[in-house]
Amino acid sequence: TNILSWRPPGNRKPTTNEVTVCLPFIRRHIELVNPDVLVLVGGTAASALLGRREGITKLRGRWLVYRTEGPNGGREIPTMSIYHPAYLLRQPGLKRDAWRDILAIQERLSSTEPKE
Repeated sequence: TNILSWRPPGNRKPTTNEVTVCLPFIRRHIELVNPDVLVLVGGTAASALLGRREGITKLRGRWLVYRTEGPNGGREIPTMSIYHPAYLLRQPGLKRDAWRDILAIQERLSSTEPKE
């Protein structure tokens, strides 16, 4: 899902206030889905959900941890940030890095034990 439930006017980057309003809904969505891994697509999603200031070029390709705040104390979800497809259309030379990220995600999912 997207950080915002709507497209900001002019397709601009979401404001801090817009992200703040929507973040509780996204966090709850993640808790309900309870994924084995979390893939954050683009810098906006990565910085909002991981609380990091680094740009997507520094965050991508590294496994980080997203912590839920569920009723049972939450859990830690392995998380990979990847380039947004729209960014790759503007920077096609980065598709090789994006492919490596996808392969790393596939490998992680293959080695993850299924949930009960």
